[in-house]
Amino acid sequence: MSSAFEAQFVSWFRSAAPYFHAFRGRTFVVAFGGELAPDGKLTSLAHDLNLLHAAGIRLLLVHGARPQIEAQLKYRKARSRYSKGLRITDAVALECVKQAVGVLRVEIEALLSQGLPSSPMAGAAIRTASGNFITARPIGVVDGIDFQHTGSVRKVDATAITRLLELGNIVLLSPLGYSPTGEAFNLAMEDVATSTAVALGAEKLIFLSDVPVNEKNLRVRRELTAQEAEQLLSSSASLTDETRRYMHCAVRASRLGVARVHLVSRQQDGALLLELFTHHGVGSMVTADKLERLRAATSDDLGGILQLLEPLEADGTLVRRGRELLEREIDRFFVIEHDRVILGCAALYPFPAGRAAELACLAVHPDFRRQGYGEKLLQHMETQAHKRRLRRLFVLTTSAAHWFIERGFSASDVSSLPEPKRSLYNFRRRSKVFVKSV
Repeated sequence: MSSAFEAQFVSWFRSAAPYFHAFRGRTFVVAFGGELAPDGKLTSLAHDLNLLHAAGIRLLLVHGARPQIEAQLKYRKARSRYSKGLRITDAVALECVKQAVGVLRVEIEALLSQGLPSSPMAGAAIRTASGNFITARPIGVVDGIDFQHTGSVRKVDATAITRLLELGNIVLLSPLGYSPTGEAFNLAMEDVATSTAVALGAEKLIFLSDVPVNEKNLRVRRELTAQEAEQLLSSSASLTDETRRYMHCAVRASRLGVARVHLVSRQQDGALLLELFTHHGVGSMVTADKLERLRAATSDDLGGILQLLEPLEADGTLVRRGRELLEREIDRFFVIEHDRVILGCAALYPFPAGRAAELACLAVHPDFRRQGYGEKLLQHMETQAHKRRLRRLFVLTTSAAHWFIERGFSASDVSSLPEPKRSLYNFRRRSKVFVKSV
């Protein structure tokens, strides 16, 4: 094993570790269509799901069965009919649904029961549980079309599902629901997944889709608010029918309390793991509000701030500050975070008598530099200084002179510093002084 590979592995593991900590004990709903079975991707997905389960994530799986139902209808020489993206389920189609769903559910349970082949988890006792947790109602007649045995979710037995999850089961739901009178209804997989995620207050709802949500330049659209997703649905003609259905559900789920809704391509092997355990992910995430926030720091942010500052202190870029000093001065700091990960920080030290403020500890994580986070922090500090009726912002630096000059700072000297700061100036360090009017 090469040292380069070892270093890469250690770096990856350290970057993924916070996600293991954050996800343990959380409930994820993963929804996927029956297309995974004929595509041969169901086995690798089962392995990845077992990994998530082993990491302490509570998993509820919802599967579709559209290709399998189509195959059953074709075998019976029956016609397949749709309206508004939903199957019109007559008596023959309902029998085909039951047959297809039953066979596919057994196949999924068998794959999950393998654990992780060729590993210490091979044959591990990973239990799956399923049952009649979904109460359904008929869709009825819509625009003159009788949907017959096609239904929608009326109620989810969240209490029973939660109990099974707490006992360490993976819960598997099929696209079938039952009425109080004993009738069975064919349901849309995405309706079951969304309703269940909302009822459970799930941390994440994940749809495995046919294609990613792309920008015009074909880059994956990584993040959307619910409002942006709605705008995309009304303006974009490039979304596939499947992605459009999932996007509608993502908007609904995020507005009803599901923290994160992900659309991930099922074509990419390991996409589920890449989406969950890397910061940028490989799919699209829909949230109620923006994930990026610039806010005042709290004592809970000390660890994240230290992670940013310590490498810069070690190489002499910043003056070393002890943890106790940071704790005392935490109210001077602001942080910029993305999806609860701190990417940058800065501190503002006012000198009211001199109508000035020092900008200190401006730092951005190395992986996220040249993405505008430093500029956002600087602009925020300028705004904060202006609100306090201060006229000048100054900074002392040994290695970032050009960065500040490019952003409107002018070179000055020690004599321009407010008296309290001037008396503390370290002549051995020989930091350069830059000043900007605000």
